[in-house]
Amino acid sequence: MQELGLVSRLPIQRFTDNGAYVLLSDNGEVLLPKRYLTGEEKEGDELDVFIYTDSEDRPVAVTDKPKALLDEFAVLEVKDVTPFGAFVDWGMIKDLFVPKSEMHRPMEVGKKYLIRVCLDHQTNRLIGVSKYEDFLINDTRGFEEGQEVQALVFDRTDLGFKALMENSFEGLIYKNEVFQPIAIGDTVRAFVKKIREDGKLDLQLTPIGRQKFEEGAELILERLKKTGFLPLHDKSDPEAIKKELGMSKKHFKQAIGQLYRKNLILIKDTGIDLVGED
Repeated sequence: MQELGLVSRLPIQRFTDNGAYVLLSDNGEVLLPKRYLTGEEKEGDELDVFIYTDSEDRPVAVTDKPKALLDEFAVLEVKDVTPFGAFVDWGMIKDLFVPKSEMHRPMEVGKKYLIRVCLDHQTNRLIGVSKYEDFLINDTRGFEEGQEVQALVFDRTDLGFKALMENSFEGLIYKNEVFQPIAIGDTVRAFVKKIREDGKLDLQLTPIGRQKFEEGAELILERLKKTGFLPLHDKSDPEAIKKELGMSKKHFKQAIGQLYRKNLILIKDTGIDLVGED
């Protein structure tokens, strides 16, 4: 069944008291339970449905969409742990099972892990796999330093935060370069800082080089446009700057220096005033 684990647009073949049967590409059919119908559907209508197996391991169609489809990753929370594996919440009525043999490390209830949805060819069921490294690509020649990427934060280490890009590449955001709240499971805008020889990427949350300071200056300018005054200056405590603007003191000083040279702000002992715009 090629639709298993995917969202497919399928026609309604027939109706029963339990719901509607949708037609598969191999001419088989799968039940779409009545609770997913509005009552206005007709035979031949096409619906976007997700196919997986129910609690009795029978193929079923639903209009709900999981947090990850077949061969996709998501950060999922563990709901229950058994001697045989763990059940994680992937947004469906039936939780996704992660067999013990497919765990990257022992899993704990309430914690979140990077999970890939896979097909168990022995049982023809969808399972979760947390051995994410088996699916990573080490060839990073398609990336460039300074390139903007969407990064899924999935783990925290002594060095910082691990992140996944494009469902295939691993990166690291160093904790001493993080000046904004980050949680496991967040998708953040990041920039490639360095392409490492081991096939991984060093990332940072602010644009590389000169653009970084321009963006920081823009953030301060927008804040001043709303308030007219910012109680920060070049002698402010770094933690106060980080809390207020989510940037380092060095970044802040470079940004206000840029605004000052453009005659957009006035720096006082008590803070920054907005003067005007070019």
